[in-house]
Parts: sequence; structure tokens; C-alpha cells
Amino acid sequence: MVTDRSTAGAGYHDPDTTDREPREECGVFGVWAPGEDVAKLTYFGLYALQHRGQEAAGISVSDGSQIVVFKDLGLVSQVFDEQVLSSLHGHVAIGHCRYSTTGSTTWENAQPVFRTTAGGTGLALGHNGNLVNTAELLATARDARVDLRNGATTDSDLISGLLATAVTDISLEQAAMRLLPTLRGAFCLVFADESTLYAARDPQGVHPLVLGRLERGWVVASETAALDIIGASFVREVEPGELLAIGADGLSSSRFAVPEPKGCLFEYVYLARPDTAIAGRSVYASRVEIGRRLAVEHPIEADLVIPVPESGTPAAIGYAQASGIPYGSGLVKNAYVGRTFIQPSQTIRQLGIRLKLNPLRDVIRGKRLVVVDDSIVRGNTQRALVRMLRESGALEVHVRIASPPVRWPCFYGIDFASRAELVANGLDFDGVRRSIGADSLGYVSLEALVAASEQPRSRLCAACFDGNYPIPLPADEMIGKHLLEGDVDPAAGYGAHDALSRP
Repeated sequence: MVTDRSTAGAGYHDPDTTDREPREECGVFGVWAPGEDVAKLTYFGLYALQHRGQEAAGISVSDGSQIVVFKDLGLVSQVFDEQVLSSLHGHVAIGHCRYSTTGSTTWENAQPVFRTTAGGTGLALGHNGNLVNTAELLATARDARVDLRNGATTDSDLISGLLATAVTDISLEQAAMRLLPTLRGAFCLVFADESTLYAARDPQGVHPLVLGRLERGWVVASETAALDIIGASFVREVEPGELLAIGADGLSSSRFAVPEPKGCLFEYVYLARPDTAIAGRSVYASRVEIGRRLAVEHPIEADLVIPVPESGTPAAIGYAQASGIPYGSGLVKNAYVGRTFIQPSQTIRQLGIRLKLNPLRDVIRGKRLVVVDDSIVRGNTQRALVRMLRESGALEVHVRIASPPVRWPCFYGIDFASRAELVANGLDFDGVRRSIGADSLGYVSLEALVAASEQPRSRLCAACFDGNYPIPLPADEMIGKHLLEGDVDPAAGYGAHDALSRP
């Protein structure tokens, strides 16, 4: 049984439309812990994962007989309050914070997704990642008469529909073992019925998913930082191609595919929190090492190294250490700028980057600056930043980037701009430098970035840098963020899908 206590958000707006930075993806969290306040544990777990998605948030809780779902558009702190959390009772919970990589930003696409299975039980599901065989799965769903739930248009909803339809005379775990091998792409799943928590990770292990231990239960989360926040101890990563089931009988593990590790290299650059560890490697340590290698590869005479906060800070520290140039804070970030329901006026919109960053003029004036940022996507942010620093009195602005040029879009759960919009794809190296107005520009090499991760190159996905996609992609017309959007055809179960091009 389910009680959906969600509220429909309206008028949700993202003020940061001047440039599309690499958007995160999603954060997932699950807990099985009798006797614990699982709703609040999930809330704080999602709070720790807020950086992975700021469009929507949701929590489902079950007490063994009923699944209650509460979700809405907005930040975790906007969606939930003490009154809501105190009404969510049970021993198993899953949570999700969303950035849309499939389907638009609508209330219907917020997660966890809920379905009633063919066997009459409940199913709640949260998904981080992006499938690449969605069109193929859609055909399967049509054959199985899976219906679209309340206008949802995500691959996550498609997964939940196929799972729920399969639970007839077999269990949810058995249904998952049949469905998971048919999924292609990146997926970290947390899902639950009334009594049991499940977690699964794609065979390539593109994005992180970890298992933690509480005194009276178990936790799964997108990052180790979420375990730290709630006082859970790290046990291990969920293995690529593994399905975990956690219930009254304890924890069990099943293999649904042979592992073929291809972890996302961009997690080390930008996506993950610096206090997270991936494959045993500290993300913070990786970023500092990237900065050191960047200084060796692209030295320059300058007076001060400053980061673009916060993602450029560890690399800037490393650059300063290796170069001997003093490190300083030349930009102040407004920590409270995020997604908002308030639409900015045209005057405020024209200020662009100043909504997020403001220069410390006394620090910058008269200095030759090395400015360290994590990546360049369209180049609009760096262009505005360089102009702002010059207006504040900087003598020279030398931009250093803690990743190679981003030339290819990601189809595994990161929402970059389209290939035509990627500035490094349309311009040569000096063209990018001139486009952003810098005195010099340097990117860390792919070899140095891989070395800083301390992972074997063979176990990493660097498709956004080199165009080598480890999970084969379908034809252009069979992939894209809005693949499942269109007029709903009740007879077919899903829409007619008029626009099937890559974004």
C-alpha cells in the first residue's frame, strides 16, 4: 500500500541560465534500520548529497505494511521540514535528490518513483545515472502493457514500471535479477518494497555507490561523505554488476553481470564532494595532485594563485604548492546561491556571474593572477570571470583548468552542453584562450588527470575528453534527454515521442 503525500511545485526556475556548467546528476540514499528514525537519517544523507542534484528531492518510508512517499521540486531543505519528517515512520527508507539527465524538471519526474506491482505489493525506486537503451526498453514496456505514471518521462520510471510488471509469481529480487542484465548505461539504483531495501550498480560502475554500517542497520549512498554525516561506517563499494538485498535476514549479494569497471573520471574533477573517497582514493587528494601536475605542465610567472570556489580550490592549492606562487582567496562565493523559485529581473540576470562570485579588489589589484577552475564547458563563465578580474585591477589573468578540454557530451548521467555548444570542440587551443580573454590558458593533460586519480586507465571512463564511450551508444535518434517526452498514448503506454534528437 502507498500513501503519496507529495506536493506539486510550480514556477520553479534556475537563475543560472547564462552558462551551463557540467550539471551533477543525482544522489541516491537508502537505509534499513529498525528502531532508527530512518526518515531523518535519509534527510541528512540527502543533505550531504545535495551537490549532486538541486532540482527535486524525495523520501519514501515503509513500516512493513505501507510505503509513504513525499517528494517535491526544490532543495532538500525546501522540500522537507520537521513536521513532514516526523510523520514518516518506518524501518526502511530511500531518498533521492535530482538533476534531470532524462526528462524535464517537473514534479512528475521527481523521485522516488512509486509503483504498485502486479503482485499487489509496493515498489519505490531512486536512480542515479542514465540509460542508453531506453528506446529498446520502451518497446519492451509497450509489449508488457506498462503504463506511464502521472506524466513521468524518465528512464527511472521506465525501470520501475518494468520491475513492477514482472513481480507476479516471483519476488522483487527475482524480478530485478531478470531485468538488471537488460539495462545498458549508467545506473545506481536504490529501491524497496514494504520490508526490504535493495541496491544495484551497473556492470561498468560508472558512478559511485557505497555500503555503510549503522549500529542497528545498513546504509547505501552515492558517496562516502553521506555515510560520514549520519555516523555510518564505510564497509565497501557496491560492486559493478552487483545487487544487494537488505532485510530481516541480513544482507545478501547477487551478481547479475560480469564486472567491467569504467568509473567516471569527471567524479574526481568536479562531481563528487572533496571529502568523499572513490575506489579508495580521496577526491580532495586527487584534486590537489591535479593542481600540482597542472603547475608542472603549464608554469607561468605570476604573483598569486586564486581558485574559482569551491570546486577549483584543491587544485589551486596544489598549483601553488608546486609552483611556489602564493595562494590566496581572490573571489568570494555566495554560499546561498542555488536553485530558487524567484525569477531574477533582467537587470540582475545581466550581472551573471556576480550572483555567485564577487572579487576581493584589494587582493586582486595590481597582481598577475593564476586562476584555477575545474573545467570549461561553454566558456561563458570564464569569459565573465576574466572580464570581472580585469575590471577589478588585475594586471594579467592566466587561466588554468584542472581537466582536459571537454569536447564530447556525456550520455551516462552528466548533463553537459551539446557537442556544438562545447567551446573546446569549436575552437582550437588559442581560440579558446582568446574567446575567454585570458593572457594564457592551460589544461591538465588526460594522462596527468588519470595519474592523479591513482586508478588504472583501463578502469576509467573519459568519454567527455576523448570521445571513447565504453558503453556503446545507439543511433542519434534513439537517445537524448527528452526521448520519453511527447503526447501520451494510453494504448501504447508511452508517448509518440516526436523529438528523438540528442540535446
